[in-house]
Formats: sequence, structure tokens, C-alpha cells
Amino acid sequence: MVPSRSLSSLLALPALAFLSLSASALPHPRTASSTAALKLAVRINSYGIKNIAAADRARIQVLQAGGSSSVNAANAGTTYTADIGVGSPATNYTLLLDTGSSNTWIGANKAYVKTATSQDTGGTVYVTYGDQSYVSGEEYTDTVTLNSDLVIDNQSIGVASDSSGMEGLDGLLGIGPVDLTEGTVSNANEVPTVTDNLYTQGTISSEVLGVFFAPASSDDSTGELTFGDYDASKITGDISYVPITSTSPASAYWGIDQSISYGSTSILAKTAGIVDTGTTLILIASDAFSKYKSATGATLDQSTGLLQITPDQYSQLSSLYFTIGGVTYELTPNGQIWPRSLNSAIGGTTDGIYLVVADSGSASGSGLDFTNGYCFLERFYSVYDTSNSRVGFATTEYTYATTN
Repeated sequence: MVPSRSLSSLLALPALAFLSLSASALPHPRTASSTAALKLAVRINSYGIKNIAAADRARIQVLQAGGSSSVNAANAGTTYTADIGVGSPATNYTLLLDTGSSNTWIGANKAYVKTATSQDTGGTVYVTYGDQSYVSGEEYTDTVTLNSDLVIDNQSIGVASDSSGMEGLDGLLGIGPVDLTEGTVSNANEVPTVTDNLYTQGTISSEVLGVFFAPASSDDSTGELTFGDYDASKITGDISYVPITSTSPASAYWGIDQSISYGSTSILAKTAGIVDTGTTLILIASDAFSKYKSATGATLDQSTGLLQITPDQYSQLSSLYFTIGGVTYELTPNGQIWPRSLNSAIGGTTDGIYLVVADSGSASGSGLDFTNGYCFLERFYSVYDTSNSRVGFATTEYTYATTN
């Protein structure tokens, strides 16, 4: 990993409801009745966003270079946030959540309130981001409370003395692989993440994270982040797992191998890429994107940076098929378009039809040839299993939704 990182887009799809962040200490899938939930608020960015494709592309280009990427609230249309307690008694801070980074830090806006559980480690935290954003400050360990069932003792946190890009938020809760903390703290090679500590402290029985999102345009646009297991009530089939890819740089993240076909036409042969909650769109290598653009007949809209199609072209749109570990996942035509009710959030026209598949900016063979972002994850449940170095997927009730 290199110390330069990109603070780019975490554009979680807009929703008017809350999301729930859940805990499990059981070694088997939980039912909804045993869920302990922490509400995640959806924050709509009043600053607006000029081009989500460009923001996503900037994020991925730093990942391709071997760095890590976080989020820039100023470049996001909406973001998922949670009020996290730090200290005892706890002070609540509103933090962004991201699987593409792993440090937890506070102090961007609300000052850190020290209590009896606060311990200054003597270390410094300094992260420079690829878009020239940054965070710097001191490292402390403290009690971190996600909810009453998810309390972490002696969690490493960065306390920012200087930072940029958070726009009214207090910091970040990183839930990516621990390797992404390497080189960020002066007195340690890497620091345990919140998931690591929940596991080692016996709060959860396995280092597993389950992620569920519903389409923003659905009637019940809720979601759930589950620590320790996955929520069986949210899936309509079995979880199918695939090992973390061995191809670098995708192997440093939640990287997998997959191929993609548009209808019966292959547009991307089996290759390595990542699954990333910090990316809004579905990014594919430039050569695959050219094939997709040609097959759909779409044109590039300069205002949004997205491909645009006509109503007639939409009626002829074929499904995209993602083959992962021998299992094929169908992204329907409706799943390939931006929610039309939210076109104004991205600078689009009211009746425009915009595709959520975008150009990664690099040809295939980079070692990170695709990114399955939120627009993929809102259609499929995903499981991030650190203990077994694998990622899993399953269909949900929204896989074939037509709400966009």
C-alpha cells in the first residue's frame, strides 16, 4: 500500500428512510427479530455534485495505483452516516461509513471530548488523499459505541487537528480490510479496525460484515449493515461465496474475479476488480465500456457524465450478467438506469434516462478492471468475510425491482 489515498465519492443512493446497522454474536444467520439496530441517516448534499462518474473514476484510479480511498462529502450527492459514541460517557459524532477505507477518525467539525477512557498513544495520524484532501492529528484509543450491543474498548481513533472534505460531518468509520491502515499511524505498522476489535473482544463470533441496500426509488428504501454475520431475512436465495482474488491491486481490497456479458455478448472476460460501497456506479474497463456503449446505442451526456438512452433504446435494453465464482447475477434493464425521480440530484433532466455503468478510465489488464458499487449492491446482498478471505452475494426482493 502507498500512503497517498483518494478522498473521493461515497454517493450512497438517495433515500428518505433510515438504514439500520446491526450486530450479531451468533455463528449462524440471524433473523430480523434478533437484530440490534443502529440507525444510519441519509444526508443529502446541499452543495450538489457536478459529475458522479468523474468522482468515482478519480477514486478508482488511486485504488489501481495501490492506494486506498475514502470519501469526500463535498463531492457526494448523498451519504450514509451514523451517530457513533466515543468516550465514557459517550459523545456522539456523525461519521461517514466506508468499506474502501479502514481508519476511524473524528474531530473534523465537532471537537473530541476526552473522558476517563481516552488514552493518548503518542502517535500521529496523517493521511494524504489523491484529490489533495487530507486528515492529520493525534492517535488516541478510546471506547467506541456503535450501539448498546456493539461497544469496543481501546479502539484506535484519529483525532483530527486539520482535515478537509467532510463538509459538516465529524469524521469517518472505516470498515475495510485492516491492511488499508498500514502507514497511517506513526507508532504502528497498522491498527485494528472496528471489525477486528469487535471480533477479538468477543462481541461477534466471526469477522463478517453483511450489507443490504434497497433501491433509493423503492417504497421502503432502507438498508442494514450487519456485523458478525448476515441477515437471512434479507435474501431470497443462498449466499454464494468467492475467494478474494489473488490479482493485485484488487487483492488488497474486497477484490473478486468476475466476467460480464450484455445479453449474450461478452463485454469483459474474467478478470479482477472490487466490490466497493464507496463507489456509486458500476465502473468497467474502457474497452468493455466501449462495447457496452455501442451495444446500448447510448450517448455520453456532458452534464451528468453518464451514458444517456432514449425511451425506445430503454425498451430494447438487455440485461447485464455478472458471473462470479460460477454463479451468474442478472442486472436487469431497470437496474442499469439511474432512478429517474432523482435525476435532478445529478444535474440531469426530469425525463432523462441515464445508465449507471461508467468508464473506469483504464483498459482491462490493470488488475482492477471493474468496481461493483452501490448501483450493483442495491440489487444484491453482499457479505464480506475477513475470517475466510471471501466475498458472498445473494439475490434479494429488490433484484428484479422496476422502481427506477
